[in-house]
This record gives sequence, structure tokens and C-alpha cells, in this order.
Amino acid sequence: MTPGRFITLEGGEGTGKSTQLRRLAAALEQHGLTVVKTREPGGSPGAEQIRKLVVEGEGGRWNPITETLLVYAARADHVARTIGPALARGEWVVSDRFNDSTYAYQGAGRGVERETIRRIDAAVLDDFKPDLTLILDLPVETGLARAGARGGLENRFEGFDQDFHERMRKAFLDIARRQPDRCRVIDATGDKTQVAAAIWEAVQARFAL
Repeated sequence: MTPGRFITLEGGEGTGKSTQLRRLAAALEQHGLTVVKTREPGGSPGAEQIRKLVVEGEGGRWNPITETLLVYAARADHVARTIGPALARGEWVVSDRFNDSTYAYQGAGRGVERETIRRIDAAVLDDFKPDLTLILDLPVETGLARAGARGGLENRFEGFDQDFHERMRKAFLDIARRQPDRCRVIDATGDKTQVAAAIWEAVQARFAL
């Protein structure tokens, strides 16, 4: 059986990850691949219940370490019930966020020490990581304006101050610099078609499709 592949889309608020995930999944399916589309926090029934705790409500409802543990509880269930089984079946998995978001949001954004996250990550994931991570990069002001326009209840992180979001953006770019073999930075300032083309170019280069 041909092994499945795991692709993640990362970035700050309003960078267009959800839209680009759907476009990428459709492009992969046109190449005859079976694709599972998923997201974090969430992606399994239990993890979706935890998602509501993390992304809804007022900003101070959790302290940073509690928030980190909630995210990893959701991630453990997500990997066990959705991502792992799909990859074992030879399917491709495309996820809107994974563990890089924890280093950016709870780490750089909320001040949890990187080593603390690393230890939790090692215990939960045991070195499991994506085959390719696409980091959608956009100026913070633009991303927050886009995120604000979509509305909805899942706006807890949008309410944090701009410095929080600037730290996150810097953290995502730092992750890309630290792990160039896994990560590609995608300029998300263009229109949806331009961004999708850049993503597809990166995917083709990584997997020789």
C-alpha cells in the first residue's frame, strides 16, 4: 500500500487556511488521491467538544498552561481517531492547523515556555509530525480585518491585542526558518487563486505529483 501523507496549513487569523485547504484537497483528489480534510482544535468528535472550550468565550477564560493542555488533549484524540487511521489506510490528510499553532499561539502569543510545550508535545505525539507544513503569511492588520468580517462565535483569539498577533506571526516565520525541510512559507496577500497556485507548486515540489 502506498503510504498516506500528512499536510498542515498554518498561519495567523484571517490568512485563508480553510479556503485553501478545500482547494488543495480538491486538487489532490483530481490526482486520484483519497483526502481527509480536518482541523484543529477538533477533527474528531471528542476534540470538537474541546474546540468550543478553546476558541469561544472571553480571552481570559483559561490561563496559558490550561489552554495548552486542552489543545493537546484535543490533539491526542484527533491523531488517534482521525489522522492516524487515515494515514494507515493510505489516505492523505490535510489539516487546518496542527502543533505549530501551539508553539505560536500558546507559546509566543501567551508566554508558555517553548520547552514546556516541547515536553508535552513529545509525550502526546512521540515525534509524529507532518510531511509538509504550509505557513500562510499575511500582515496582522489584514488578517484581523478579514477574520473580523466573517463573524461567528469562534472569535476568542481575535480579541487579543495586536502585539499578541505580531508575536504569533513572528513565531510561525521562525518555525519555517528552523525547519526548512518541512515548512514552506506562502505569501497570502494575493487573491485566492494566486495563493492556491503557490500552495500547489510547493506540494508538487515536495511530493513529485
